[in-house]
Amino acid sequence: MTTLRGAPAAATDAAPMSRGLFVGLTVAATGGPLALAALYLPGVLAETAGSAGLVAVLAAAMFVPTLAVWLAYSRTIVGAGGLYAFVEAAAGRRVAQVQAGLWVLSYLLYLVYTITYITYDVLPGTFTSLAGGRPALQICIAVVIAAVCLAPLRFAVMVLAVVAVLQVLLTVALALVVTGPRTGSAGAFTAHGPGGGLLLAGGNTAILFVCASLPLFLGGEVAGGSSSVRRGLASGWAVVAAVTVVAAVGIAGASTAVLGSAVPGVQAATDAGQPVLASVVGIGVCVSVAAVVVVEFLAVSRLGHVLSRRPVPQVSRLLAAVMVAGAAASLASPDRIYQDLLKPSLVALWLAQLVVFVVYPRFAAGGGRWRGRDVLLAGAASALMLFGLWSTIVNQVTS
Repeated sequence: MTTLRGAPAAATDAAPMSRGLFVGLTVAATGGPLALAALYLPGVLAETAGSAGLVAVLAAAMFVPTLAVWLAYSRTIVGAGGLYAFVEAAAGRRVAQVQAGLWVLSYLLYLVYTITYITYDVLPGTFTSLAGGRPALQICIAVVIAAVCLAPLRFAVMVLAVVAVLQVLLTVALALVVTGPRTGSAGAFTAHGPGGGLLLAGGNTAILFVCASLPLFLGGEVAGGSSSVRRGLASGWAVVAAVTVVAAVGIAGASTAVLGSAVPGVQAATDAGQPVLASVVGIGVCVSVAAVVVVEFLAVSRLGHVLSRRPVPQVSRLLAAVMVAGAAASLASPDRIYQDLLKPSLVALWLAQLVVFVVYPRFAAGGGRWRGRDVLLAGAASALMLFGLWSTIVNQVTS
């Protein structure tokens, strides 16, 4: 196992997390699964909702090359540098610094606007009575997230693992409640409409998995090294992909009113006569999105440690201050902050990820001859990132 030049495999002195906890971390990072099923996925289906199961399967297949490239890098590179370390090994430090700059920009913006998104978009979709207290609630959410992020790593990851398990259980419960003979979901895996629309929906769904790369920045803190990281990342993503397919079966029978609602999963449970489940799902979606913020924070703190050579706790405290201050500053215009920051954040993200895949064949060749398989994998993964860039600029369908 090799790591970034001059950087330790582990960014902190914390005891290594187990492979099981790393799987939970990956599940929480990938979406998270409840947010995918109850919030994001219905929003990207449009007229292809009747084929939601097929779209979910297509999305998983489209994402496999992306995952395969990350796993290939991780055979020999595991550490706090994450994607930056991949690019440095393939193309040198200068290219890696450009990639890291884009990546950090993307996620710093994400840390700011996502808390506002939870407070002003997701929560009111479930609890309309919260409208008057949103400013105080936003600061409270930011402080709670910061507290979890600043806690010892083992505690934070255990919280994320528990949240991941609850998300999977809630997603399955929601799917069971809204799926039935009346939904007409038997044809969820049948193509309805033009193939181009299905491929477009599949691509828009596939890019929702992109945050599965975040756990790679904590790879040096996983017991078992490269093997545990690779198996844990693949297993965690597979769980989310499978749960998304299950949830899609229920979405296939959803009405236009459900698909167009603020939080489709909440509306679907309400229409199914399950108000308690609807409330739990609404809270769960907020926690699901917040859990991704925690993973992002942990990832940025590790990369910040590598780039600045400062201890992780010091970087984390600075990052927490920026996040809480950003949440407070966004109260000046909470209705605009999400829309204003979302597009530049996503553009920077797709460009940062694109660099990782473009340079991969050079890394795989190791100074020798490029193999066709590596070029094909890099090409397919790069195509998905370019699609994400196009979708963000033209459509901006999701975060």
